[in-house]
Amino acid sequence: MATLLALGLASAAQAQEVAIPNFWDPKAQLERPDLTGLRPIRFLIDDDFPPLHFSGLDGNPTGFSVELARAMCERLAIACTVQVRRFDTLLDALADRQGDVVAAAVPITASLRQRFLVTGPYFKIPARFAVRKDRNLPAPQLKALSGRTVGVVGGTAHEAYAKAFLTGAVLKPFPELQEAQGALRAGQIDYLFADGLGLAVWLGGEDSAGCCDFAGGPYLESRFFGEGIGFVVRQDEENLRRAFDYALQQLWKEGKYAELYLRFFPISPF
Repeated sequence: MATLLALGLASAAQAQEVAIPNFWDPKAQLERPDLTGLRPIRFLIDDDFPPLHFSGLDGNPTGFSVELARAMCERLAIACTVQVRRFDTLLDALADRQGDVVAAAVPITASLRQRFLVTGPYFKIPARFAVRKDRNLPAPQLKALSGRTVGVVGGTAHEAYAKAFLTGAVLKPFPELQEAQGALRAGQIDYLFADGLGLAVWLGGEDSAGCCDFAGGPYLESRFFGEGIGFVVRQDEENLRRAFDYALQQLWKEGKYAELYLRFFPISPF
């Protein structure tokens, strides 16, 4: 069934066996806007969402989003700083001009666009299936899932998607992703369908004990899993948004995006 394909997936390159997503149209040629006289740019982040933004071993903020922001500034030859704040205060701080750009994982939504300008997405969080390596289960196609137990986190978009499209599967909801991951590791469920970013972190960490791997996907249906994340600026900063869109495309073309992606995603959510 077409709905079980990786809907909306941008073309992916392979580097060191890690799938690197591409969210940029190669036919679109963006122009660098004039940034003469631009003030130093203040990025606002939260430091508690690895691997996108978190505190490094030295206490300084780092992560994929943070280092991508720094790379944009270097590519544009502009001065930038990074300020850490609580996630739930970031957008209000931006509106109050306490910073210039939110570089945290704020989902792109219609309500966000009504209030702010957002670059094109530089990252999306796909849904993925995970399975035990030793079970030799078939790829999670519709027929293969019939009668199989699929774990989901209750009340999430992943559960809603599974109810809509994984007909024939036996869904088992869990209150938290960690509990669902433990059930998969223990062999209590056949498949786990969940947040691909959370699963990637788990698969690459000690808690999984190397039990499991991705299967099928990724799934990027925007109605369920969102439009992704971008850099957020105020509505009167159109020139800045255009500059960041230009820089992001150039960083992809020049390989810097892939370099950073490989640093922070040894197991790719894609």
